[in-house]
Amino acid sequence: MEEIKLRDEYIKLGQALKAANLVESGVLAKLVIQDGLVTVNGEVETRRGRKLIDGDIVSFEGETIKIIK
Repeated sequence: MEEIKLRDEYIKLGQALKAANLVESGVLAKLVIQDGLVTVNGEVETRRGRKLIDGDIVSFEGETIKIIK
């Protein structure tokens, strides 16, 4: 499980996918999120701008990211 350390109070879902190198671009992040391929805390999330905070868990294609403060 990869961890992403927050610089601010939150990070947006699309930015987190890029930061973890799970997608190559913002456009690709938008597409995989809209297609329902990404979960946040076990639930499908289709909003690219979803604000992730400390403790959130993101999953995509078998990879998991944990957001930490």
